[in-house]
This record gives sequence, C-alpha cells and structure tokens, in this order.
Amino acid sequence: MPDPNFQNVLGVIPARWASTRFPGKPLELIGGKPLVQHVWDQCARCRNLGKVVVATDDDRIFRAVQDFGGEASMTRDDHPSGTDRMAEVAEKFPDHDVLINIQGDEPLIDPELIDELAGKLLGDPDLPMITAANPMQPDDPAVQDENVVKVTIDRDGHALYFSRSPIPFPRNTAVDELTYYRHKGIYGFRRDFLLEFVSWAPSILEQTEGLEQLRAMENGARIRVILTGDDSTGIDTPEQAAILNEQFKGD
Repeated sequence: MPDPNFQNVLGVIPARWASTRFPGKPLELIGGKPLVQHVWDQCARCRNLGKVVVATDDDRIFRAVQDFGGEASMTRDDHPSGTDRMAEVAEKFPDHDVLINIQGDEPLIDPELIDELAGKLLGDPDLPMITAANPMQPDDPAVQDENVVKVTIDRDGHALYFSRSPIPFPRNTAVDELTYYRHKGIYGFRRDFLLEFVSWAPSILEQTEGLEQLRAMENGARIRVILTGDDSTGIDTPEQAAILNEQFKGD
C-alpha cells in the first residue's frame, strides 16, 4: 500500500551524455529501448513516488525522454556529481520534501527497493539520507573490483565507510567468516539536507575515492543503509550493455 504522503516524493534519474567510459550511455538500446527508458519503466512501477523526472544536460537525452512519454528537466553541464545535478532539479520542484536519486544506468533496479527508501524517509523526519547495499560472498570477484563500491555498516544500520577497496580488511578474521556489502548507487534525501550537502566543497575522501557520499560523512552526516536482496548491477561499459541486450532478446 502506498504511503499517504507519497506525493511529496520526487524521483530523479540523472542521465548525462559525457560518460568517460561510455559516452551516450543513456540512449544505448537495450531490447529495443533506450537504457534510461528501462529505468523510467521501473520507476513507473513504484507506489511511493509522486513524480519522476530525468535530469539531463543533453538535448538528445531530453528529446528521447519526451519521445517515450517521460518528463525531463535540463540542467547545467558542469555538475561534479549526479547529486549536484539532482539538487538543481529540486530547486525547480519546491513542493517535494523527499527526493530519491535513481541511477540512470540501473535498468533492473527493484521498484520495491525504491519504495522502501522513500517510505523510510517519509516515516522518519530526522533521517537526512538513506541508501542501500546487498551482501556479497567473500569469494565474489566484485569484492576486489575497484569499480564496485563496498560499504561497512554499524549495528544500527548506518554506514561506517564506503570504499572501492575491499572493506573490512581480513587481518585477524578468516575471510570466509566475513560478509561484504556492495553499495547500490541509489540515494534518498530530505530536501533541506540535499541542498545543504551540495553547498559543501568536495571533501578529501570524496576526491580520493571518487565517491560523493563521503562528502556527507566527512561533514558529520549519518547515512542509513537498507540491506536488500536486489543484486542487480548498473551498466558501466558497452560490453555490459551488449550482454544485457542479449538477455532481453532471449526473454
């Protein structure tokens, strides 16, 4: 059942053209549809999103979103992160108190996970920021992959640290006794905190790891981490897009 306050929730899908590893990624065809459309379709299945907007800095993406019946908002092209792009969109929609950043390259994101993050923020006005992670086995190659972000979590479900390195390091514990957590690139924010977040200068840890969420932690913010069984991954390379495209053809 949808939260009665769901109309206050804005889902934002950042989609930029100039990806270093995969230029034009949002318009890559997967199963005959642009990648960003698959993300939009997953958001359309959510119950706790009052509105969904694609945030882009490119006319080609803007027009493609309109063509499949979605809503897009043009943003500046100099934002250092998707969160900064999201904040510009938030300024255009002042009636939404909760904002969910849904990565534009995760075509299989679980709508129930999006709804859960939105519901947690709606139910706790003191919660500034929320994200998600799924458990991985210690022998999963993704643990050693620097393109896969890992997170450690305290007993209350808040993030201790995010890193591209395997964390924790198994110095005194057998590695097969550990559970690693893959950070999923979905974020939820309370509006006031989001606007405060983007007013801070990029932090040293953020710049070192290339992870914007560390800016929040270095400024003392706590980030709630929801554990999920959704282990779908984003599309980072043309090769990954080709594999998923073949899977859609098979279906």
